[in-house]
Amino acid sequence: MLKLNLHSYFTRHIQVMLYSLGQLWRTPAATAMTVLVIGIALALPAGLYVLLKNVEQVSSQWDDASQISLFLQHKTPDVRGKQLAEQLLTWPDINAVYYQSAKDSLAEFRQLSGLDALLDTLPSNPLPPVIVIQPKLAPSENEALQSLVERLQNMQEVELAKLDMEWLQRLRTINETGERGISILAILLSLSVLLVIGNTIRLAILNRQTEIRVIKLVGGTNAFVRRPFLYTGFWYGLLGGAIAWLTLLLTLLFINGPVNRLAALYDSHFTLNWLSGQMFIALPLFGLLLGVLGAWLAVGRHLNDIEPT
Repeated sequence: MLKLNLHSYFTRHIQVMLYSLGQLWRTPAATAMTVLVIGIALALPAGLYVLLKNVEQVSSQWDDASQISLFLQHKTPDVRGKQLAEQLLTWPDINAVYYQSAKDSLAEFRQLSGLDALLDTLPSNPLPPVIVIQPKLAPSENEALQSLVERLQNMQEVELAKLDMEWLQRLRTINETGERGISILAILLSLSVLLVIGNTIRLAILNRQTEIRVIKLVGGTNAFVRRPFLYTGFWYGLLGGAIAWLTLLLTLLFINGPVNRLAALYDSHFTLNWLSGQMFIALPLFGLLLGVLGAWLAVGRHLNDIEPT
């Protein structure tokens, strides 16, 4: 008996599911417009999320080791500079130290710049001695790194202490800001999807008021009346999620070529990570949940107002 009831229950749900899909198929223009709106609303935050993850992938490929350059006062002798380097090596938060004299700095600049003739006209060496420090701290430990830079800056012989990975820390901060912005955008667009589906279901309920009254008059419960509208929301959300995935895939395919050419110009092996597998599951599932929730809210609000007279 229980097996028979379960079979009847699932059979009825499948019938209603296919009936709801048939109802949408009979109004292709209206259905296509609603599904496209839902798909675009879901594709926008998903696309921004994929781009943000690719930016994080690029930044993770760069050297995570922070480096601090200490530019000493120009008159600091090499003996004092080497002593200072040995002293810094004893600090617990410093991993390695490299001292470069003013003469070595000028030779390096001469080699890299190719300005030999111009440098020969200078009356003296304008470059200071430099101490390059490799801290033990990770780049994510921003406060500790800044504290170390401030302590180094306050040393008597130091003219300027510069954290060479500040730009990467700024990029990570921008990424964090982007994540929060995308989360807010996703919430707002999810609400818009709920409103679109809710309004669409509301119009369907109003167009079928007479049918609903007849069903209730012959004993149909609210759950029985609600079921086809919930499956309508189900199909809207599922199809909208599928359209969002296709939109995202085509967009990334369109920009993949220029991204690869840009990476080649910088001798990079970077390839665009599409996250197509994750999005193939996440977008339809998320759209489905929004569709059912939007339909449930709309039916719950308007169904009780329709009673047989």
